[in-house]
Amino acid sequence: MHRVATIAAIVDQHAGDAAFLWHRRRREIDGPILDETDIGRIDQRLEANLEGLMAAGEAGWEAAQAKFTDYAEPGELFVLGALALRWGDADLVAVAIDGAASLGDAGLSSLSAAIACTPRESLRPLVAQWLDTRDALQRCLGLSALWHHRVDPGPRLPDLANHSDARVRSRAVRLVGAIKRRDLLPSVLTGLEGETPRERLTAALAACLLGETRSAQPVIDKIVLTEEGLAEAAIEMRLLTTATKAGKAWLQKHLEQAALRSVATASVGLFGDRAVMPWLIEKMREPELVVAAGAALRDLFEVDFADTDLFVVDPAVLGKDFAHLEDSSLPVADRVEAWWNGGRGGRDHRPFRSMRLLRLNALRAALTTPDTPLADWRVTRRFPAWM
Repeated sequence: MHRVATIAAIVDQHAGDAAFLWHRRRREIDGPILDETDIGRIDQRLEANLEGLMAAGEAGWEAAQAKFTDYAEPGELFVLGALALRWGDADLVAVAIDGAASLGDAGLSSLSAAIACTPRESLRPLVAQWLDTRDALQRCLGLSALWHHRVDPGPRLPDLANHSDARVRSRAVRLVGAIKRRDLLPSVLTGLEGETPRERLTAALAACLLGETRSAQPVIDKIVLTEEGLAEAAIEMRLLTTATKAGKAWLQKHLEQAALRSVATASVGLFGDRAVMPWLIEKMREPELVVAAGAALRDLFEVDFADTDLFVVDPAVLGKDFAHLEDSSLPVADRVEAWWNGGRGGRDHRPFRSMRLLRLNALRAALTTPDTPLADWRVTRRFPAWM
């Protein structure tokens, strides 16, 4: 790191803008609104701000550190971590790791994101060190690097998959499933009885990727019924690993349960069966289901709905019964009905695959082909921000 002449206000703006852009990226990266080009434009702007901080040298680091001191939030920590890792300075990396420890799981997630945007050559000297330490947080960071770059650590992985710390175990098991290490299936199956529901769900996904759906599905079913915060992810995995006819029957039972009605409605689009459209349009007329119905609609069509008038950002447009809703994008039932009846899915629209659809397609490919590793669906197309 070096000292150069800088303009403090500009360096400070780089630090703030980088944190903001990463926060937006995190919110949208697996979502149904943006595609790889949209995310790529965010990446382009994010990278420009990080490069500005790098060019500012010591002043750039001080600006990022000052932001984190004032706002100890995940976005500000991401900027600290990205700079430290790119400079490869052990002392700066230690500062970022201490910051992650202070934020708990959110801090670990932020540093994991910083690792994801760091070139392999910059990470190589750190990963072995992280994996060999006794510190669980650093082992998690090492596993995050292996996950993001889809690297098999070879003989190290069994010990990590059976580690005493649940966070380490869970990340190791996730990697086992992604890279299809079938020799470690026993460790994955042990994870189905893990300490926390999230660990059990992670193990269930890994088991499914390794072809062991019969063992995983009872665990998934229990999570659907008992863990409200994980129900959406669990239902998604259940439907992706169940034959269509049986999956529809399974989902129908959950549509009839009041506590699961919304999340089950949101999952209807996973079948890809557009015959459900008339039913779905009726659900858009119900305030408690309009958000879920909109999510299902986006799964059914490879259409950029931002190019249509089918969704609105002001709930009041839908009527007084919807005015209390806070979601930023809601389908208008009458407009969707006219669109559907007029062309059965908008044939004039260019193909659009949201980041969510890319993720689902990557999962489907890995689930249906035994030797296919889980692809990195987060690879984006970068263009200058002004294009």
